[in-house]
Amino acid sequence: MRLAMLFVSLFFALVAGAASLARIPAPMHAALIHERLTHANLFRDHVMVVAHRAGWKEKGKPMRAENSFAAIDHASAIGVEMVELDVRRSRDGALVIMHDETLDRTTTCKGKVAERDLADLRTCRLIVEGAREVTDEHVFTLEEAMLHARGRIMINVDNKLEPEALVEVADLARRLDMTGGVLLKMAIWNPERLQLARDIRRAIGPEIAFMPILADDAVTETAFVDRTQSALSAPAAELIHWHRDASLPVTPDGGPLLSPLSRAAAIRNNTHLWINTYAITDRPEGMVAGGRGDYLALSTGRPQDVWGFFVERGVTIIQTDEPEAVIAWLDAQGLRRPYELTN
Repeated sequence: MRLAMLFVSLFFALVAGAASLARIPAPMHAALIHERLTHANLFRDHVMVVAHRAGWKEKGKPMRAENSFAAIDHASAIGVEMVELDVRRSRDGALVIMHDETLDRTTTCKGKVAERDLADLRTCRLIVEGAREVTDEHVFTLEEAMLHARGRIMINVDNKLEPEALVEVADLARRLDMTGGVLLKMAIWNPERLQLARDIRRAIGPEIAFMPILADDAVTETAFVDRTQSALSAPAAELIHWHRDASLPVTPDGGPLLSPLSRAAAIRNNTHLWINTYAITDRPEGMVAGGRGDYLALSTGRPQDVWGFFVERGVTIIQTDEPEAVIAWLDAQGLRRPYELTN
């Protein structure tokens, strides 16, 4: 009898363990995120969240060093789908993670990234901006960042180099067996630039996600948006909705890139619409989102006028400096679906 009870207990323990793994698929989580990224029309009831510079702020205050392992870890822990990491090159050719052209703002060093070898860059400690708190982390490579994030969260690569460098990033992802772990992108504003993007897309290979960045100061025709999404087999289109009229606190609508026609083009091409609500350094808050930035959502208690405004216009990916707040708001609206393993 005792032996039978032992087997029963063991059975239920195994079932409970399997159920737990199904709810928290840590090593496979990035693959599930990639599935939602590349099948937009199946997941339009779920809004994905991207942590700008890996997620360094909370309520407007820097809490972690930007583009840091600590930021990646926090983003993964709170359920963010992607971390945005900025890529530059050292003097000796290494792809390194750094937003600015210089080291002054975000590290203990000074000078240009491109004028230092990797070994020298590794002596530069990352700091938490504002308090200038020095962390235990140093400047690291894109490869190290990819290995740190692998399986847990996707990386949205913001390429600060020539467009052709994206092929090198793709080759790295392939070597690390992470073709489903990265999203590459490129700004496109006319047919010539689209042709360059098509050439780079072919060199990258179809197994790696690649998307256009489209800004409404140059791209105003929905037909061009449609053609770009189709030509690149893009799983998403990152939209820049400029706030150019200083007499208006926010734009009255989403402009041509967030029109009903643009939304229809996204559905036709199985593509996500992506908006950025983070602030740009030395620019008015919300500049890239028609004035509807994270600060407006949090400081005035108007998330519906920011994140909700864009969701109503078909946006299913939000890149933000406030990922925790955005996820909490989306959860409250029923706009997040749990990730689960399926047979």
